Amino acid sequence: MADATHIETQEQEAQFHDYVELLKPRVMRLVVFTALVGMVVAPVPVHPVIAVASILCIAVGAGASGALNMWWDRDIDAIMKRTQDRPIPSGRVAPGEALAIGLALSGLSVMLLAIFANLMAAAWLAFTIFFYVVIYSIGLKRLTPQNIVIGGAAGAFPPLLGWVVATGSISLEPVLLVALILIWTPPHFWALALWRNDDYKAAGVPMLPVMRGERVTRRYIFGYTLLLVPIALAPSFTQIGGMVYFAGSLLLNAVLLYGAFVLLKRQEADRDADNFRAEKRFFAFTIIYLFVHFLLLLVESTLRAFDLSVGALPIWF
Repeated sequence: MADATHIETQEQEAQFHDYVELLKPRVMRLVVFTALVGMVVAPVPVHPVIAVASILCIAVGAGASGALNMWWDRDIDAIMKRTQDRPIPSGRVAPGEALAIGLALSGLSVMLLAIFANLMAAAWLAFTIFFYVVIYSIGLKRLTPQNIVIGGAAGAFPPLLGWVVATGSISLEPVLLVALILIWTPPHFWALALWRNDDYKAAGVPMLPVMRGERVTRRYIFGYTLLLVPIALAPSFTQIGGMVYFAGSLLLNAVLLYGAFVLLKRQEADRDADNFRAEKRFFAFTIIYLFVHFLLLLVESTLRAFDLSVGALPIWF
């Protein structure tokens, strides 16, 4: 494969942190947080032991997905500058070892979640791992510039997982949270793809800027941001939202819309002059944007616990 020489010339003994990195801990943190919020805001309380065990299972499942993704993408990771130092292309972890770890952790996480929580939660975790590894990484990532639009669903399922752990069922609230992450994902990653365009082009990954160009990508970012606004505000009108969430979401969406508008109006000379500063700033803010939305849901849940919440806003608000 394309990374064979790179790996052979940099063989090193793996350290513990290399195996941790194989599990994509930064992605895992977001998965754990959104799954925890989905569990906490659900109307059915979860025993602390079951909650901790379930979150650990979801975290392990997310890590397994990361290991399998790194195993499959080892050839393009060896080409892209931002991924060349990952455990497999750098030669610190063998591909077969990563595959075995990913498969073992996948099976373990699903089996234990079925034991600690319920079969429905375990089935959703299994589907999430399958979706990320097979449908997105193997099927879509190298096939279509819409890869992140469809593949983003894998990263959107954790709050649904948390809700199902608590309730054993699905309702409107977790579906809205899935939709929030699903529509947030494309502008988030397309902003990254704009300033990492050369990397994706060299690796042959058909990200939108590679296939359709910067101008079209900026329009897509703005369009998806417009679509994201009502979806992000929608939980305000359900049992998990309220005035605090609504006010915070309104402010966050105003800032995000402004950032998307700035990207829309930028010219090639602008981004060359400041080395994609606006794109990097927008990408960084999207992370804050998603985190704070889920944090606001926790605030609403805490207020309800102390009977301080005004409750869901009326649909005519």
